[in-house]
Amino acid sequence: MKTALKLTAALLLLAALYLTLWPVAVKPVAWDSPPPQPFEGEFAVNTRLSDLELLPIGGYHGPEDLVVKTEQGREILYTTSQDGVIIRVDPEARTSSVFANTGGKPLGIELDGQGNFVIADAYKGLLWIAADGSQQITLTDSYQNKPIAYADDLAIARTGVIYFSDASTKFGAQAAGSTMAASLFEISEHGKTGRILSYDPETGRTALIADNYSFANGVAMCPDDSCILVNETGEYSVDKIYVTGPRAGEVEPLVPNLPGFPDNINPGAMIDGKQTYWLGLAAPRNAQLDAVAQKPFLRALSFRLPKALQLKAEPYGCVIQIDEDGKILQTLQDPSGAYRVTTGAIEGAQHLYITSLEAKTLGRLPYP
Repeated sequence: MKTALKLTAALLLLAALYLTLWPVAVKPVAWDSPPPQPFEGEFAVNTRLSDLELLPIGGYHGPEDLVVKTEQGREILYTTSQDGVIIRVDPEARTSSVFANTGGKPLGIELDGQGNFVIADAYKGLLWIAADGSQQITLTDSYQNKPIAYADDLAIARTGVIYFSDASTKFGAQAAGSTMAASLFEISEHGKTGRILSYDPETGRTALIADNYSFANGVAMCPDDSCILVNETGEYSVDKIYVTGPRAGEVEPLVPNLPGFPDNINPGAMIDGKQTYWLGLAAPRNAQLDAVAQKPFLRALSFRLPKALQLKAEPYGCVIQIDEDGKILQTLQDPSGAYRVTTGAIEGAQHLYITSLEAKTLGRLPYP
């Protein structure tokens, strides 16, 4: 009996030592979480995203972002993927093919003024791919001789300057083993190591625009190119950062308290003379995570628990339309989270295309 008690005590001591002392990748810091924002009021629960038409993408997964091109009178989609390939999708023929392979993790994608593709690749940096796929170039993969660890999303000004997010300078996507793992590390630690960079094709110069972001994510241009909108995933918010003109360098909170973790942001149609944007929520806010915002030790301890007991994103589909002033215009939701994980929405001629971090299809619904 005494031997059994001693063994039990020893095991409990070892467990306590493990939970308190075992090294983990994150060193959380205390932060002030904003008050909980439930799905009510202007974010009231609905099921408008529940009946998506699903488009095949060749068995690949994670169509994080896409662009819409018109080719021979047809609307053609080019989407990134977690498999490292750019996929060309004909939505009406419901066919797809591999257009290019970056050899990394392409996330954000935009078209430059000549119809070529610019890619934010979490492993490779900022890439350029010719319109016909015949050539691929690395535009930038470092800043001040240090690697860009997690290029995430981008927007291109009419001048050709490219603004893009480096989601975390501490937890690189490749070093962490995946884009999801790195995002969980950065957000849980809350060290705010994310930043916004720019790249000027004319000079080849990479510059720092803003830093101190808890997972800098989606990027979109303002209508007159004087500013960019940036999603800060770890703080449930959208900022407006002025990049030219007399206010250059100023940062203005635009949407300060969302009910979930914002991912991509993409421009939509003009409504009442104002530019609109679609942003995706990758997951709803986690009450347990908010509860330990001021308790770094408990956040570190959670990484020592078995994966089944660690905090994880809950499935919930949601995209939100805002205007350039940050006013919430509408939300499209699927509380079941059947299409995992919504990262954004992009307007086509007759459809709204829904992108995902995990799905093996693209979603769409008639719009407007």
